[in-house]
Amino acid sequence: MAPTMKPPPNTVLAIFGPTASGKSAVAEAVAERIPAEIVSADSMQVYRGLPILTNQPSTPVRLTAIWELDDEASVGEYAELAHAAIDEILAAGKTPIVAGGTGLYLRAALAELELPPPPEPGARHRFEQLYDSIGAEHAHALLAERDPAAAQRIHPNDRRRVVRALELAEAGESLAPTHDRLWTGESRLPTVIVGLDVPKEVLEARIEERTRRMFERGVADEVARALMKPLSTTAGKVIGLEEISTLPREEAMEAVTRRTLRYAAYQRKWMRRVPGLVALPAGGTPDAVADELLAATRAQIPLPGQQEDRPAGIRQGKADQTGHAV
Repeated sequence: MAPTMKPPPNTVLAIFGPTASGKSAVAEAVAERIPAEIVSADSMQVYRGLPILTNQPSTPVRLTAIWELDDEASVGEYAELAHAAIDEILAAGKTPIVAGGTGLYLRAALAELELPPPPEPGARHRFEQLYDSIGAEHAHALLAERDPAAAQRIHPNDRRRVVRALELAEAGESLAPTHDRLWTGESRLPTVIVGLDVPKEVLEARIEERTRRMFERGVADEVARALMKPLSTTAGKVIGLEEISTLPREEAMEAVTRRTLRYAAYQRKWMRRVPGLVALPAGGTPDAVADELLAATRAQIPLPGQQEDRPAGIRQGKADQTGHAV
């Protein structure tokens, strides 16, 4: 790879896309072409013990398998680790490649993310007891009094979110903030965010094939071993845990495939919300996509001495009211 393909110093590459879009393979191919290290932005790959189910890469990637399955995942803690990893990679003269499909984790890695405050000690248990004692409708009515905007977004039967919204309302915050915490604000460093755009039919075929391979590799035994130990609330949300542990093999495969397809559709919607994202057709091989990604990256970043006007792909500086970088 020609030296001109290497991004300028202190630039972060971010690769986003739906599950099975090839983010990990493309990131690895990019890292073969330039001095780079990969930082995972996947909320499930942070856990040890489920490498098959969470599709952890076979090559070393920072921030994979860092927590035990009984650890509650913390976006704030992840952000600190991600920032430290990115800074260390840059200090070594390499390009950080932040790759993942969890929107909140990707944003947390790239920016000083404004997060809601943690609940006061005992607050969650207190509001859970309140919800259970007065019932869903009355708890939701209480939320409507304290935070009407949040109440409009939450169904009364969604116990977890009603409880969290009541916690935040008590702390003077809202589950429905007036501005989007996820996709606005400043990036810590000049960043190009590339979204892998895979045709729907290709993505569906990849998800079906990956699910089949997981079972061939022994994911059922992996899940059985994991469930022998306590799981945190966040680890328990890993797609496939419940289906694989409770259903016959063929039914579990179908259920995991359906749930993964729904998640991929959700991620594709996320992509449309990312300001300045450079959409890249990604139906080809990882090598071909990596070459196109590096070319697109150079097109998005002005070289030293060029004008300071940054094209849409650069994420640095404050966002305007529409959410686009300015």
